Amino acid sequence: MSVLTLKSWHTLSLTFSTIFEGEPFARRQTILLSIFLAIQFVCFKFFYPFPDFFGDSYNYIDAAVNNLDVNIWPIGYSKFLQLFHWTSNSATALTLVQYFLLEAAYFYLYQTIVRCFPTSRRTRIIILIFFFLNPINLYVSNYVSSDVLFLTLSLVWLTELLWIIYKSSWYHIVVLSVVFSIAFTFRYNAMYYPLIATIGFLISKQPILQKVMGIFLGPLLIIPFIIFTSNAAKKLSGVPQFPPIYGGWQWANNALYFRESIQEDSTAFPTPQTTDLDQIARNYFRTVPPEYRDLFPYVGNFFIQQRQAPLRQYIVKTFKSSESIEAWAKAAPIFKEYGIWLIKRHPMAFVRHYLLLNTKNYFIPPLEKLEVYNLNSPKIDPLAEIWFGLFSNKVTYIFPRTFQGGFLFFYPYFFLFLNLYFGWSLYFFIKQKGFRQSLRPFAITVLLITLLLLTNFGFSVFANIIAFRYQLFPLAVLLIFALLLDNCTKLHLGKKPPTPNSTAV
Repeated sequence: MSVLTLKSWHTLSLTFSTIFEGEPFARRQTILLSIFLAIQFVCFKFFYPFPDFFGDSYNYIDAAVNNLDVNIWPIGYSKFLQLFHWTSNSATALTLVQYFLLEAAYFYLYQTIVRCFPTSRRTRIIILIFFFLNPINLYVSNYVSSDVLFLTLSLVWLTELLWIIYKSSWYHIVVLSVVFSIAFTFRYNAMYYPLIATIGFLISKQPILQKVMGIFLGPLLIIPFIIFTSNAAKKLSGVPQFPPIYGGWQWANNALYFRESIQEDSTAFPTPQTTDLDQIARNYFRTVPPEYRDLFPYVGNFFIQQRQAPLRQYIVKTFKSSESIEAWAKAAPIFKEYGIWLIKRHPMAFVRHYLLLNTKNYFIPPLEKLEVYNLNSPKIDPLAEIWFGLFSNKVTYIFPRTFQGGFLFFYPYFFLFLNLYFGWSLYFFIKQKGFRQSLRPFAITVLLITLLLLTNFGFSVFANIIAFRYQLFPLAVLLIFALLLDNCTKLHLGKKPPTPNSTAV
């Protein structure tokens, strides 16, 4: 008996035009689900009438107001805000659109899962609850932030990748590539998506022309964006940069986590600018007691966020500003050179003082901004008040601002549990020779999902700050495929196989 049975390939056809045809989700069920989601949203907005704002929100809005072509963060979400503002300036409408786009992506992924994989009733119920009865979806959709749209695009990208593995077509290859290129403008985490897709194309049985197109189309589509962004950064700083601005800050931030623990010749730095920066850093560590340097709340970006830390001190001293985009852009190449130089010379210190900290944060990612509503402030910035046409900058809410932190506290531990659950299920799948005995498309899927999760772990730990909202996509991936692997294990052990998907929940 094979580990996984699969319905005939000729039945595997799902596009947006066929998504409501027949089972596993009838049109009537879809309408009822839409009504249910609408009721959830209305109830949520009763308790949280205002969107949730934090520092990045105002940064995105500022870039939209000033029509910037480059920003601290990728410019995609600011352009989305501009586009949305042409039709409506309603904050409620924005969060509504974000929420239903997210749920539509979950719906498309659910349709794909139950069509491609034999799933038990228990598995379908768990996935349905996670997709459509999950409060984290409402909270993240309420943010004025790229998080929810990047999650939405990532879910669609994953769904298209599954269809390419099971029944490749030009349609899915084009959609996969376009979705990736858009996601890349929202967050640079998407930069490793083509690597996963390339491996899938190389090892799957497809016509050579489709393989070539699938491998190269996505990367080709982002080249204009990279050139455009790099040139826009050059206009601000005099130096072409990609990733622009924030990448340089991140390198210096990461190096400062271990700077105090190493001995380094103050005259050995590569440029006068990096020497000046290091002088500020050494003075900071010498004069600021450790108890006033609480790193934990900053989840890996203390030296970017803390105004008294060396990076902010340097930018104020050198460029007379700590907030303007131009000053951040001009400082970024200096910070990048400083950070990379230190990390290359002290790799073990980097591992001990930064990577291990980020590894711990990865498996139990802090709620960070999700811990408190509107940064625990009773007001919003006047910039947001004007942009959304609000009558007041005073935030109204029913629950205390700290309620959501207590309500969502278990999610980081749920992420840890899912990592362990997936690892355990994968171990038994390999032990029972699942890659040999399962059908080739499923074996490829398991391999790609494993590589996706490992790459996300490496990227997050090495090059990114860790926050729970950044791990919502791997959270969904872990849940789905841990359950599917568990189903396969039970089937192989001779237990009752899952019921056919002709009648799904």
